Amino acid sequence: MYFPYIRGRQFDLLALRDLVEKNLLHDHIVPIIEPVSLSSTLVSTITQFNARKHPLAIIRNPEVGSFSEEFGAFDGATGNVSRKQDFAAEMLQPFMLQALIMNNDLPGVLSAVTESGIVKQDLVVVLNDRDMLKPYQSLFAPDAPRFTVIPDEGVFRRNITTNKVLLTDSFQRQERNADYSQKEDEFFSDAHLYYRSEGYVGFADYSIIGDSYNAAGFAPYAVAIHIVYPAIDKSLRVRHFVSDSNQDINNPAQKFYQALKKMVEWYENERVVPLTLGLKILLDHYQAQTYPGLGSLKKLTIMHHLELMGKLLDGGLFV
Repeated sequence: MYFPYIRGRQFDLLALRDLVEKNLLHDHIVPIIEPVSLSSTLVSTITQFNARKHPLAIIRNPEVGSFSEEFGAFDGATGNVSRKQDFAAEMLQPFMLQALIMNNDLPGVLSAVTESGIVKQDLVVVLNDRDMLKPYQSLFAPDAPRFTVIPDEGVFRRNITTNKVLLTDSFQRQERNADYSQKEDEFFSDAHLYYRSEGYVGFADYSIIGDSYNAAGFAPYAVAIHIVYPAIDKSLRVRHFVSDSNQDINNPAQKFYQALKKMVEWYENERVVPLTLGLKILLDHYQAQTYPGLGSLKKLTIMHHLELMGKLLDGGLFV
């Protein structure tokens, strides 16, 4: 199983919603969303997953963004009341998994979740702080969660032996988009090759976004397109396509087209990656010379990656 860890910003959520709506998200892909706000897009995404009966995990105690404040720490004190009611109702549906980050606040949140009728054995727990190992064992030793997501570190591997999911940060994030041109092609991941042999029930990553979170947006000097593709050795690699006119923030549409032109030439010449919906839409933008905006670019590259992972799980990616 594959568990993409997605921070719940608008275009990240739209990528998930579009894929599940079009039945392009593999049954064994279970996204874990760490919501950054109680947005209408978050609620509509959850609603679409429920409509398609596709499993989805939502972190109830996120460590980024304003979700906890908007939801009022589960007590109805703040935020959009109607949206909170819709969120709470959708979260009670059978295909929704309650996920928790193992931190100092977890005991109180866990009490609130279990009071709603959720048992510990149905939870997804994200455990990435070694100081939380003993509290985790105290809370869950008799009742292991359905899945425990852990980093690739020995102390976690030694202590978590049941229903563990391997979490890696596969994307080598650069400070500036222009810096991706220094290494246009690089290794992305091979966790899918060995996770089972090392006792994991699944693997997870942060897609082509990476673990870092920045709430503030900014106008980039350069536009970069990141495309994951299968390598001959059955690992996954990522190719970066970077714009040329990177001296200022002017004309992002031109920058997008410069990067996209490089991507199209690579795709047509190399033919090393299957055509996904996200990739097809990018190719269509090239043909029509249209600019969807940088948010939509992010959405399309996430869509490509997740659909590609579905092909991998089906066994049809490497032939």
